[in-house]
Amino acid sequence: MSQRLASLLLFVLVLRSTLALRLCSFNVRSFGESKKENSNAMDVIVKVIKRCDLILLMEIKDSNNKICPMLMEKLNGNSRSVTYNYEISSRLGRNTYKEQYAFLYKEKLVSVKEKYLYHDYQDGDKDVFSREPFVVWFQSPYTAVKDFVIVPLHTTPETSVKEIDELVDVYVDVKRRWKVENFIFMGDFNAGCSYVPKKAWQNIRLRTDPKFVWLIGDQEDTTVKKTTNCAYDRIVLRGQEIVSSVVPKSNGVFDFQTAYDLTEEEALDVSDHFPVEFKLQSSRAFSNRKKSIGLKRRRKGNRSKI
Repeated sequence: MSQRLASLLLFVLVLRSTLALRLCSFNVRSFGESKKENSNAMDVIVKVIKRCDLILLMEIKDSNNKICPMLMEKLNGNSRSVTYNYEISSRLGRNTYKEQYAFLYKEKLVSVKEKYLYHDYQDGDKDVFSREPFVVWFQSPYTAVKDFVIVPLHTTPETSVKEIDELVDVYVDVKRRWKVENFIFMGDFNAGCSYVPKKAWQNIRLRTDPKFVWLIGDQEDTTVKKTTNCAYDRIVLRGQEIVSSVVPKSNGVFDFQTAYDLTEEEALDVSDHFPVEFKLQSSRAFSNRKKSIGLKRRRKGNRSKI
């Protein structure tokens, strides 16, 4: 057996036994040519991406399609064991200002099954989204949940309430197109402070319907500046299977400023947002967890009979 094949088999065995899939969402703020040339900021961005098995990047401003190919070079290099790939949306926006969504993912862990750009032209409710969700259906063979759909969103602050509410219509549209049950809605929703006041939550179906589970709470601070404390960035799940597959206490905000010992100024060169994240359990871990729960229940049942 060749050394390369042996390494690959070992990698697969490790995946099957220990893997938890880390999913992240990161608004990189004005990610264009200027930031691309900032080596210190780029080093941090690459570090953040490498922590994640699948990451959504927002605010990509790249009319020449250079950002993602450049990231692939930095992430993959000469690596043979872990390689990244990506899916990127078209340039989105109502006027001359355009952004893109991009998903970067480890090829050996997840793959893309289907994708489409949501058509924001419902009768009587047209053009709600500033940047329509680029919906992607992923497959994940080593996790308890074998497939899931991610619906990304970067809202315009002034229309956040309406845009977040409209995600329920996106959910309905995806269900009509594809036979899927597990959903992840994530991104920079601007879902905090003055953009979504407390009284506005009652008008957001994504919040009032208890089947949508919010992993990033209103008390979190996803902003870099010390002078702000707002839960702009969110992750919301829909589907019993995916909700029950979340690794306990894995959902939260990743403070890269503290993690990489940056000043506030250095951190703001990267972004004014911190990433948000959570993990999905591996299929082995999830199976063992169910067996453990079943064993505990049988023991309780036996005690009750004595």
